Amino acid sequence: MNRLLTSPWQPLFLLGFGLRLVLILVMLPTPVMEWYAPFLERSTAGLTLDPWSTWLEGGGSPAAFPYGYAMWLAFLPGSVLANLVGMPVHFAYSLTILCADLVLCRLLQRLIEGRGTLVVVAYWLSPVVIVASYALGYNDLIPAVLLVGALYLLRSTRMFGAGVTLVAAVSAKLSMVVAAPFFLIYLYRNRALRQRYQHFVIGCVVAGVVLGVPFIRSPAAVRMLVSNPEIAKIYSLSISFGNGFDVNIVPLVYILLLYTAWRIGRPNFTIFQATMGMAFWAVVLLTPAAPGWFLWCVPFLCFYQALSDRTAMLLVFGFGVMYVLSTLAVTPLHFAYGGGLDVASLLPQGSAATRVSSLLHTMMVAVGLILAVRLRRESIGQSSYYRQSRKPFVIAIAGDSGVGKDTYVNALANLFGEHSVVRLSGDDYHLWDRQKPMWQVMTHLNPMANDLEAYSRDLVALVNGKAVNLRHYDHARGKMTRRIHVRSNDFILVSGLHALYQPLVRDCCDLKVFLDIDEGLRRYFKIARDVGQRGHDREKVIASMERRRPDGERFIKPQAQHADLVFSLQPVDAAMLDEDRQGMPLRLKLEVRTRLAFNERTLSRTLVGLCGLRVDLHASAETRELRMVIEGDVSAADIAVAAAIVCPEIRDFLDIGPQWQDGTLGLMQLITLSHVSYALTRHTLT
Repeated sequence: MNRLLTSPWQPLFLLGFGLRLVLILVMLPTPVMEWYAPFLERSTAGLTLDPWSTWLEGGGSPAAFPYGYAMWLAFLPGSVLANLVGMPVHFAYSLTILCADLVLCRLLQRLIEGRGTLVVVAYWLSPVVIVASYALGYNDLIPAVLLVGALYLLRSTRMFGAGVTLVAAVSAKLSMVVAAPFFLIYLYRNRALRQRYQHFVIGCVVAGVVLGVPFIRSPAAVRMLVSNPEIAKIYSLSISFGNGFDVNIVPLVYILLLYTAWRIGRPNFTIFQATMGMAFWAVVLLTPAAPGWFLWCVPFLCFYQALSDRTAMLLVFGFGVMYVLSTLAVTPLHFAYGGGLDVASLLPQGSAATRVSSLLHTMMVAVGLILAVRLRRESIGQSSYYRQSRKPFVIAIAGDSGVGKDTYVNALANLFGEHSVVRLSGDDYHLWDRQKPMWQVMTHLNPMANDLEAYSRDLVALVNGKAVNLRHYDHARGKMTRRIHVRSNDFILVSGLHALYQPLVRDCCDLKVFLDIDEGLRRYFKIARDVGQRGHDREKVIASMERRRPDGERFIKPQAQHADLVFSLQPVDAAMLDEDRQGMPLRLKLEVRTRLAFNERTLSRTLVGLCGLRVDLHASAETRELRMVIEGDVSAADIAVAAAIVCPEIRDFLDIGPQWQDGTLGLMQLITLSHVSYALTRHTLT
């Protein structure tokens, strides 16, 4: 509340707050006075865990409160307090709605970061919210705030709380069950979140036991729920095929939307909430919806407006106006101090009045359908994440032996998460084991010593979503392992000596990287790896390097010309590589060469200002190549902060807890992600 009052849009917030207070004081909504307030007053006069039985035994209408424990518990504190102080229960009811309204507004501000004014205008001043909740007295804000609360907890990866809150929303109003399958699909299809899927399920089960079991055990509660005529509205729109056979449009559209959500390979939060919002939108537009139902869609319209332009805002505003006019044309208002407003009495009577109200409703539905089309196109169809989810994102990493390809691949896998990555290593396509005499004739660097046709064939299969049977080259034994079944994944990391050698492989790639290295540094690292880690003889390693050098110049280094991004690692002081000084800490600098725009100016400023690095930028007008030289020490924590600044939209592609690296490897992670972001943006334009 303090945050809302101290913000620059304080006048707009106060305007909406004042309007709500005035309506609470002057309005006597029919549902509140006839149903909700009497039910709450009777159930709190003598506290019981089964207020539905108490109500029906006293002769109350079954239509008064067809809701679960979450709805009753939401109004219980205010109702009890009203009874204690002698305040009318309908005031306590309205104040509870106001509290839920404030919480929902704050949740939307947290979910739509940096758009506080938009939330105040699109939600807090929404005529749908104000008229439905305060002029007409509907309680749909309670399940709406619980549903948005579940979204917020899910976005914060608090899975148990998200499960509890979602079930509470369904308990508050059964219609919220529309959202449940979308939650499950999102958690299952998003591999990063799937790792914590069980926490969400446990939360659902716990809340279901606490809120659902006592409700089901009450015959009166079940009777009030199943006798609610609102449930049958979803069958109102249908196509008859005769002989009593109908196709119900709303369930049909809902199933198609579920299929759409399932078909998205790995949905992000934006796509998830957009598809779920479309489901609620379909239910509301394609049924004779009660005025309160439209409240379910208002948060999703806020999400949409945050992604779209002024046209979207004008359409939503127009929809709100049509909603108010069409609703007031058929629903009279009652004031606390006598009198009321019945717009229907001001219209021509008879068929003319029906035509006017029908025309207003038709205009509202028309604007709503336009919004639905735009929501589908802008929130899903034009999303770079949606386009990426339709096929894997392929990153190819080529470079000579000992340049750090495996280390770099591991660093990328630690960002995306092993659960979202499949690796395709060129070493696994050597034609012979190490003991075979053919290696005396040619080196691994020669393309003829590798099955590059199988290499490209397996990559194409993975790109097309098919599984492949891969074997692995065991460097310790120098032999191939048995074949294993590998499925495609969100990210394919193709690495090897010849990763950019074949045109077909290059055509499959979204980002092509070449790793270069100072020759003395490469020698230093290769000896350390092959001798220290793989147990090879030092002299043989040095001899092998000399024998391979011609093939490296001929077959490996020319691949750099095909790369989108070239990393070159160099020592700051070459003397540190001397034999007698090995083992001392190495100071390295990173040279980056690229022909792609990758937000380099923001990156340079961030690395200098935040990380304290030295950065030199050089742009060539002739080759259109950008060269960046980065020198200095940087921590993984600083790299993570820099990534949030340079490419914030990329976070949906990362694991829940991405593992950033210190030093030059962390810089390579950051710059790679910036290029990934550029590649995804470029895809949305093609």
